Amino acid sequence: MELLASPPARAEDAAGYLDLLGPGDEPAPSPAQRAMQSTLLPRIYEQVWRPIGFNLAKGWPAGPDTAEEYALARSWLALGRPTDPRKPDMTVLDVACGPGNVTRALAEGVGPGGLVVGLDVSATMLERAVAEPAGDTIGYVRGNAARLPFRDGVFDAVCCFGGLHLFDDPWAALDDMTRVLKPGGRLALLTLRRPALPLAGPAGELIGRLTGLTMFGDQELRRALQERGYRRLRHHRLPLMQFAGGTLG
Repeated sequence: MELLASPPARAEDAAGYLDLLGPGDEPAPSPAQRAMQSTLLPRIYEQVWRPIGFNLAKGWPAGPDTAEEYALARSWLALGRPTDPRKPDMTVLDVACGPGNVTRALAEGVGPGGLVVGLDVSATMLERAVAEPAGDTIGYVRGNAARLPFRDGVFDAVCCFGGLHLFDDPWAALDDMTRVLKPGGRLALLTLRRPALPLAGPAGELIGRLTGLTMFGDQELRRALQERGYRRLRHHRLPLMQFAGGTLG
């Protein structure tokens, strides 16, 4: 609650997560977002949708698998490894956390005094997230990723793996992720990549109009991070996805 810009007078947390969205606060979903908010996709997300879809887009079998993806996130965000005897007590935000798979992986890298907050707009995704065992270092919030409900500069690290391409305005979402980061805080992104091929640009625009997905060019995220004050940039291209990140200030 101390992280929130405007804490509610009464916490709506009966479902196991803090719900900050009223009926009129939910943004109109795109086709892709509507799938994420369905009742079916949360049930198959971790076992079917993400392993198959993401790993193929990452270039399976040559690309990083899910475990390597989680390890990269912990490394880029300066978290500990699950086997480390001592881990940093960091405050971490996982944007568009879905059923909490990345949130739990990040929590394996923080100490007992740390906290990983998973935020998502989908109630069905968060229902799956809170159904999984979680320790005291994890908490979930239902909120809008483009208007994060947190105070400025309260997180040591922010992660958004698999969410940026779903947002109606990804740059506004990136602005808000930057706003809630502390100076010197780290950001890690995993999102869709538009391959540098003939007609890839028009094809990507058509896909975006039909699905609500955004495919980012190889230099778009680097430029966006630089313009927002990130330094020590990292970028890893994969066939249809890309990792990007940096340190603020």
